[in-house]
Amino acid sequence: MKRKAIIILITLITISRLGVSGQASDSEMVLSLQQAQDYALLNNKMVQAAKSDVLASRIAVWETISAALPEISATGSFTDNLKLMTTLLPGEFFGQPGVKIPVTFGSEFNSSGSVQASLLLFNAPLYIGIETNKLANKLSEENLEKSELDTKESVAMAYYLILVSEKSLEILNGNIANLNETLKSTRAMYSAGMAESTDVDQMVSNLSMVENSRSSLERNIELNYNLLRFQLGVSAGTVIRLTEKLDSFTDLVNIEAILSQEFDHTQNINFRMIEGQEKMSALVLKSQKASVLPTLAGFYNYGTNGMGDKVSELQWFQNSMAGLQISVPIIASGQRYARIKKAQYNLEKARTTKEMVTEQLLIQEKQLRYNLINANLQYKSQKENVEVSRRVYESMENKFRQGMASSLELTQANSQFLQAENNYISALMNLLQTKLALDKLLNNI
Repeated sequence: MKRKAIIILITLITISRLGVSGQASDSEMVLSLQQAQDYALLNNKMVQAAKSDVLASRIAVWETISAALPEISATGSFTDNLKLMTTLLPGEFFGQPGVKIPVTFGSEFNSSGSVQASLLLFNAPLYIGIETNKLANKLSEENLEKSELDTKESVAMAYYLILVSEKSLEILNGNIANLNETLKSTRAMYSAGMAESTDVDQMVSNLSMVENSRSSLERNIELNYNLLRFQLGVSAGTVIRLTEKLDSFTDLVNIEAILSQEFDHTQNINFRMIEGQEKMSALVLKSQKASVLPTLAGFYNYGTNGMGDKVSELQWFQNSMAGLQISVPIIASGQRYARIKKAQYNLEKARTTKEMVTEQLLIQEKQLRYNLINANLQYKSQKENVEVSRRVYESMENKFRQGMASSLELTQANSQFLQAENNYISALMNLLQTKLALDKLLNNI
């Protein structure tokens, strides 16, 4: 019972740290963006695979180190010679010249045991291999860091898509409500002889088009939720409720602060991983060059042998030895030379790749800063256009109800208002995406 209580306590602490609050059931999650990102870092399949790679690389380091540690082995045997070997010896040994005398050698029972210790005293490729595996472990940790960054970016993108889509749905619902009111008024005007049947037909057509757009948008929203579920690593039946609104993100967009931040490309995860690959190539070259060096190992063996015709009367004799073993490579039919040249070319390629990535990061940084400035200007401009289009539509709607504007003019005003709303939503999404891309480059997420 005590163990169960501890498990329950740990589970509650874990859930509270995840920040998954207000859950009505196991299949419902209420998440802020930060909570969604934290949850994904623990449950996203890509991150979990990267964590497994880190654990495997740590074991690989110890596996290589163990080859340089002392090794001790023990062996033992017991033999019952059911029929001893017989050989013929010259009779001269026994005073019977010219005759072969059969002689039996050995004893019926033999037993032996030994312990051997060995130690690799010098092996240059092995020591470089240890260093290589340590570097590989570091690269796997950096790959985990990259996977976490990519996951946080993907979660944020899915989160933004849902909020933007739901904002678009809210706009469409408002527009549909206005169109229903306008349709109701138009029918009343038609009944009073103040409007034509084509005006009613036009309103019905407009309403139908907007309702179709709403149905399509609702499907896209569910698709975006499925995308978020995938990033979180939860089942398709999990209900997700988002706690944050678009305004909470747009209010935090501080263009001046972001643009004033310095960019150090050497701290970017992509550069660090490429730099690690360069170091790995250098170690491979070093290992190939070290393959021409000799290998030295030492050993010590201690054993005992027992012999006799009765198990209880065995006579025991000890033996021991110590020694060194050296292996010197002389000729390898050109294989070592070919491997060294291949490693040199791979190192040159890695250096070229690092230079290329450096240039790409610096260009990307400048482009993203420009994109952010432009996206912010577009966002502000489209936001103002929405207000202008709304006023135009409301004015045209009043004129239509007063018989001063046609249904076609009202339809055009409504289409322009919806287009302005769509342009505003697109500009908003572009601003969030551009900021997210620059934040990732500057290690701000």
